[in-house]
Amino acid sequence: MLDRFTTRLIRPAVQALARPLLRWGVSPNHITWAGFALGVLAAACVASQAWMAGLALLLCSRLCDALDGAVARASESSTALGGFLDIALDFVFYALMVLAFALADPTRNALAAAVLLTAFVGTGSSFLAFAALAAQRGLHNPQYPEKSFYFLGGLTEATETLAVLCAMCLWPTYFAPLAYGFAVLCFVTWLGRIAAGVRVLADAPAGQQQPPHPPKLPESLRQDAGV
Repeated sequence: MLDRFTTRLIRPAVQALARPLLRWGVSPNHITWAGFALGVLAAACVASQAWMAGLALLLCSRLCDALDGAVARASESSTALGGFLDIALDFVFYALMVLAFALADPTRNALAAAVLLTAFVGTGSSFLAFAALAAQRGLHNPQYPEKSFYFLGGLTEATETLAVLCAMCLWPTYFAPLAYGFAVLCFVTWLGRIAAGVRVLADAPAGQQQPPHPPKLPESLRQDAGV
């Protein structure tokens, strides 16, 4: 819900940080992987109840998540592989953070973590399913033109998720109520995305929902796949 506003707010600072990285030859994919590594370290700190260290690493990880796209756009090197890595690693990172709180205090947090992870599956699967079908139909979301795919918003976007994870690090004893509350918001987001999918895709002719030819992989993906 807040991503398009926060993106505009932080864009000047992110672009300023991206320029020296571009001069140093740092690739967007390197930044993506660095952000994921920092996220794994953040989860490890949270699991060890090192809350402030986890919070600091969490924020650094999300800074990398903003920088990789800025560097890609500044260098005009945005690729399908970059978009794939960005979303795939982000989803694992968010799940690891929730799992970390469960490991930090299984007795108090395990059930709430399971509920929140289930909610994440709902929002994530509906998000990706709609994006895949929107790509087949050539749809674009003008509210998020910088995204690599159709970005379907909702109540629980990256900004809200980051805010609740920060709150969990600052007040770890309140993880369970925060997790349950955010799970409810995720459920509302899931309902909204299902409704959007029904509205946009229900009347599409069957032929429009299948590409006429198998999509050609980008060269970088062809090499990774050995084809």
